[in-house]
Amino acid sequence: MTDPRTKYFLRIRRLRRSARRWSVIAGGLIMATAVLLPYAGIRLPDVFWAAGAGATTALAFWRWSDARELAAQPAPPPLDPAQRALATQLRIESVVSRLPIGRTAINEMHRVAHLSRIRGSAVSPAASRLDRATKAFNGLAPRLTGPVREVIHEASLAEHALRDLAERIASVERVMKTPSAGLALVEAHADLMARFNAGVESYEMLVTAAATYVAEDGRLGEPVAIGRLIEAGDLLRGIAEGMSDLRTSTPRMPF
Repeated sequence: MTDPRTKYFLRIRRLRRSARRWSVIAGGLIMATAVLLPYAGIRLPDVFWAAGAGATTALAFWRWSDARELAAQPAPPPLDPAQRALATQLRIESVVSRLPIGRTAINEMHRVAHLSRIRGSAVSPAASRLDRATKAFNGLAPRLTGPVREVIHEASLAEHALRDLAERIASVERVMKTPSAGLALVEAHADLMARFNAGVESYEMLVTAAATYVAEDGRLGEPVAIGRLIEAGDLLRGIAEGMSDLRTSTPRMPF
């Protein structure tokens, strides 16, 4: 997330630099055209000088016009410290995720942070089940190929929704401990807990179905060429026995 205010002023500076650059080029071409035409007359190369001067003048005008129009708009408000920290975190994660192991490290960091936010709450046991199921599904995901590939995206959306619901429940539970908590808040917490438990059970069923698919898909073919391994072993064994027979049957030469 880029700071809109910083992006706004950066765009204004770029437009003004571009306008100044084209103004200098246009001024140089206009002066060259004005000086050369009276001395050499109008020839074919002079047409290109005049066309270049006109084009650069138009570009300079458009750049100045865009810069003035953008500067007339109100600047976006500055980000508060929390939003600025989030923007910095997102930029760092974007850079780190380009590394081979970066995405795994970021996911693990988010997982640990999520578990720490719900630690000690009533939702923690079910959230731990969800965490274990997520790890199991991530191990199965590379083997979900073909028409079932879209299940990976659906599972990712469900996981993020359930994690958000778990943190929501933990936040509500912290407020329930205050004296101002009423019966309505308790009932809302119970309803959210029921929804979360049902969601975790559905996610676990999805992981079980994915594991069943991977197992049955492996049983259709022969992932390990057992027959070829046996043939290769027999071949090596036969060669070894032949070499042994050759060694024992060859008479030794007397010295």
